[in-house]
Amino acid sequence: MIGRLNHVAIAVPDLEAASAQYRDTLGAKVNPPQDEPDHGVTVVFIELPNTKIELLYPLGENSPIQGFLDKNPSGGIHHVCYEVDDILAARDRLQAAGARVLGTGEPKIGAHGKPVLFLHPKDFNGTLVELEQV
Repeated sequence: MIGRLNHVAIAVPDLEAASAQYRDTLGAKVNPPQDEPDHGVTVVFIELPNTKIELLYPLGENSPIQGFLDKNPSGGIHHVCYEVDDILAARDRLQAAGARVLGTGEPKIGAHGKPVLFLHPKDFNGTLVELEQV
């Protein structure tokens, strides 16, 4: 059901410093920051030959990333994102298997302009999983 790894998301306490580290130290292609108000984050995508890294930084006072950074002040891996062909079929199959979809269960539009859902980390070995329809 899941396709390729779309990205690994890392919450960071300093978006500029993290972007510079990937660009200047690791030599990666770093895209400009983009605000995603519906998700309470500012994101920077780092393009790699086989996937992407998504740097996450809090946007607004109710950002879920701020809570993550409060618990992990130096940042850390926040979630992994897998591609799916049909997000509603994937959701229904996962729910039938007992997986919990976060929020209302209805897809939201993610940073790539495509429908996304998040799955409860307790159902996936402590890892928050994002599904993105491609």
